[in-house]
Parts: sequence; structure tokens; C-alpha cells
Amino acid sequence: MSAAPPSMSIEPATLQHVDVTLPNGLPVVLVPQPGVHRAVATLYLRAGSRFETEHTNGLSHFLEHMVFRGTTTLPTAHAQALAFERLGGTLYAATHVDHGVMSVSVPPVSLGAVLDLLGEVTTSPRFTSIEVERGIVREEILEDLDEDGRDIDADNNVRALMYEQHPLGYTITGKSEAIDRFDEAMLRTHHARHYTAANAVLCVAGRIGDPEALMKRIEQSFGAMPRGTAVPAAPPPFSQKKARFKFLENQSSQTDLRVAFRGVSERDAIEPAVEMLLRVLDDGMSTRLYERICDRLGLCYDVSGMFEAYEDDGVVDIAAGVQHDRATLVVKEIFALLHELSDQGPREEELEKARDRHLWSVEAMRDDAESTAGFYGLTRLAGVARTPEARHAQLAAVTVGDVQAAARAIFRPERLSVVAVGLLRSSEEARLEKVVRNFGG
Repeated sequence: MSAAPPSMSIEPATLQHVDVTLPNGLPVVLVPQPGVHRAVATLYLRAGSRFETEHTNGLSHFLEHMVFRGTTTLPTAHAQALAFERLGGTLYAATHVDHGVMSVSVPPVSLGAVLDLLGEVTTSPRFTSIEVERGIVREEILEDLDEDGRDIDADNNVRALMYEQHPLGYTITGKSEAIDRFDEAMLRTHHARHYTAANAVLCVAGRIGDPEALMKRIEQSFGAMPRGTAVPAAPPPFSQKKARFKFLENQSSQTDLRVAFRGVSERDAIEPAVEMLLRVLDDGMSTRLYERICDRLGLCYDVSGMFEAYEDDGVVDIAAGVQHDRATLVVKEIFALLHELSDQGPREEELEKARDRHLWSVEAMRDDAESTAGFYGLTRLAGVARTPEARHAQLAAVTVGDVQAAARAIFRPERLSVVAVGLLRSSEEARLEKVVRNFGG
């Protein structure tokens, strides 16, 4: 999108939102919601573990922690937190595989002031108390390790198994030895590369007042952000030829299972069908996963499915915590369910329910400024469906045949990786591995 003229005149792209680009190239999305009682400012950044190397893995997450440590006018973490909380909000931040987010919800009267603060935090971090924050991040990393220092997090392990040495297989937090070498120079370099207008989107939603006046305040708050250049991402190779399996012994009350498949990207033609496939599998307690594994068979307390799409790949995975001696049985039942969807497809009434539930979630978004800001900000960063209504139209157009075709495309042995973390007898481990290796055979 080209930069807006100096007058900053605004032309609504749709009735639901307004797109503007600041002179420095920062995309801004305004979503007026006069009926709500909060205003939300959310900044999405092209940062995360997939943009890192083995040497820098964990740096995006560490940087996210460090932006809470004060700015040029707020010398300490406490002073910064107090400034946000005096305005009625609390700064939230998170690092994901392929993006970072900073968000704050405030009373509408505080919106201008909180935008100034968010702009300062984003562009002018002080990087004070690095050693203190290093200790905090190290504690976070330890949550995924056992007493021998092994990573026993099932999600981390299944992605490493799927993507091997590609950054999509890295952990978000990185390793303790890497955290030890991160210094101010590395943080500033990473900040200068990722916290730029070319790698960010600002979305402001809720009761935002006059858009023209708000844009002037946003330009004042974020005009100092450097233009930068878009950070590239290398697509992962696809060299897998058969199902992969990994078992990690861990002293625990249950075995943690991950049944994961390489999915499709957010721009793939079948992506809406894959999304609906997951909604048939897991969109409440009446959908196939929970009904079969928990309600009917009573094999575990909870089971869940997830579809995560990136710009050039994706992950479909099913998670369950089970009694150790039930691990193989649960995986067999999951596989049977997936084969049923591949062989027969879903029932029309399942799709109808999934469409209705998605539509109702879109309608509910009109009363939720935080969800609205998240949707518009992230879709603008990704360059995909720009309104909740457009996304619903994509999903509503999916047919039973489309979902069956998506199941056949995804649920294949060369896309499958399974991780089990827990206590399995050697015979049980062998049985589970055999079931995995024979998937689709």
C-alpha cells in the first residue's frame, strides 16, 4: 500500500475499518466500535523464532521481555508499568513462532496518552537490567526442562521432529546457553531489524473517537519508527518420506501425546477447508475428537486439535494427556477418526454447525475490541482475509467434498510426526511406534 499524502486524509476501505499508511510506511488499521466501552491499541511485529538462526534463537522473545524495562523517559520497569496502569491498562506482549504482539486496552479517554506510551516503548527501549531479565527468561526456559536439562515439552519436540534444523522447528524461548550470550549490542541490532514500519502493523479498535484526530496522534506517537525493510523468511524444505516417531521418557503422571501433520500455508487454496476440517474435529465437546475419545470411550480427560498456518507452511496437531498404558490405544483411535474423515468426509450437519458457530463468533467480535484489534492487525500483517465477514465467507463456501479432500491431502504418513513424553514400558513403546509407522499402510 502506498504512503498516505501529507494531509493524512482517510478513505474508508470498508464500513468496518479504515486503512492508512503513515509517511514512514507504517500500516495503521482503525476499527471504530462506538458501542463498546474500551479502546485497544495493538502492534503486531514480524518477529519470532522463525526469523532467527541457531545462534540467535530466543532473541525475539528476550527482546520482548526487555521492552518492559523502561524507555528514555521512564527509567525503570516499575515506572513504565505504572505509567500504563495509571491510564487504566496493562501492557501485554507475547512472542509467537512467526510474529510478536504488544497490546493495551484502556478507557477511551486514555487512548491518546497510551498511544504515546506504546510508541515510546516500541521505538526507545533503554535495555536496562539485562541480567535481571536474563534470570527471569532462564526460569521460563526451565519450565520445559527435566532435571537432566532435556526439553520435555511435547509441542517443542514435535515441531523439532517435523522441521528438523529449519527455524520453524526452533523453540520460541531458545536455550539457556544462548540466553547467556545475548547482550545489549545483540538486542539493539535485533530491535533495529524487526521493530520497523516495514515489519509492523498498528491496529486501534473500540471507541476511538474522531479518526482524523486519532491519526494525527498516531503519527506523533509512531512517526519516529524507522522505515526499515521487510525481514525475509526461508520456506522449510519437505523431504519427509514416512511417518516419524519420538519417545521421551519422563517421570510424570500421564503420557503427553502430540499427533502432528505438516499442514498448509495461510495462502494455500485449501486453507479454508483445513480450517473447517479442524472445526469438525474440535470445536466443542460435541465434535468428533472429544465425543469419541472422551465421551464415548472415556480414554482421557481432554483432547484438542489445532491448526496453525504460516506464510509458507502449517501444522495440524492433536494433543492429549493419557494414562501411560493407554497411549497406544488413544493414538489408534485418533488415527481411526482421521481415516474416517478421509474416507467418508464429514456430515453436512457437522459443517452447518461449524459455519453457524463461526458466524456467531464474528458477530460477538463486534462487542470485543481486543478480539477485533487482534483480527485486523494480524490479518493485515499476514496479508490475508481483511474482514471477519470476508473470512466467514471463505469458510462458509467450504463443502463436504472440500473437507474430505483436505483430510486426504493432510492425513498422510509422509506428513505425520508423533511425540510421546511420559512413562512407557519398552513393549508399549514398540507397539506405539509400530502403530505410527503403519499409519496409512
